[in-house]
Amino acid sequence: MRFSRQFPRMLRHLFHPKRDLTPIFSQQAAFLCQASEALVQMLESTDAVQWKRFEKEIKTIETQGDALLTEFREQLSERLMGSLSRTDLTTVAMSMDDCLDVIKDASKAILIYRPLEISVQLQDLAQIIRSEAYALRDLLPMLWNIRSKASSISLQCDRVAELEHTADDAYEEFIGYIFSEEEDFREMTKNKNLAELFEKATDSEKHVADCVRLMVLKYLHE
Repeated sequence: MRFSRQFPRMLRHLFHPKRDLTPIFSQQAAFLCQASEALVQMLESTDAVQWKRFEKEIKTIETQGDALLTEFREQLSERLMGSLSRTDLTTVAMSMDDCLDVIKDASKAILIYRPLEISVQLQDLAQIIRSEAYALRDLLPMLWNIRSKASSISLQCDRVAELEHTADDAYEEFIGYIFSEEEDFREMTKNKNLAELFEKATDSEKHVADCVRLMVLKYLHE
């Protein structure tokens, strides 16, 4: 019973103005937007030199994201928060970092596989990754006004989920297409593996929104 009474207080501590970690989350989201933009631009070219340039850019952003995650942990350790608050915040921050990792892997895979052409379907998936990134950029700063922004947070989480469902449909349609139409087995394998990585990126971004939604539910209903 004692823990039950303390639980809402612990969650309120999470969103106290002095504990505002919005700048960290906003910078994570900015990195994610930059990386997704670079991925979209990478797919607009079939020039290996350009691919290498964009892959290097994305790798640099991912490295900066790792450093930011370390900074986040340091700042979190300096704030007086309950263990639950730390766990929830860390889950969101690490999930954002995972998104960057997958985008980096996707860009590296393009360099490794060197597909003969970039399909429109892969470009569409990359654009969904970018759209989810911008949706998360708008979502995360709302956390420190969680009570007044609860409805907006929920709608933005729904937006990310809708984009991910669109990506699932696009992925399944593309896989069906390449297995039925692509006669070159090597190119079919390349496109299949790339599509899987792109779809994984959309899943990882939805996971961030799911973590945020869970935090809101805990805060409002416990």
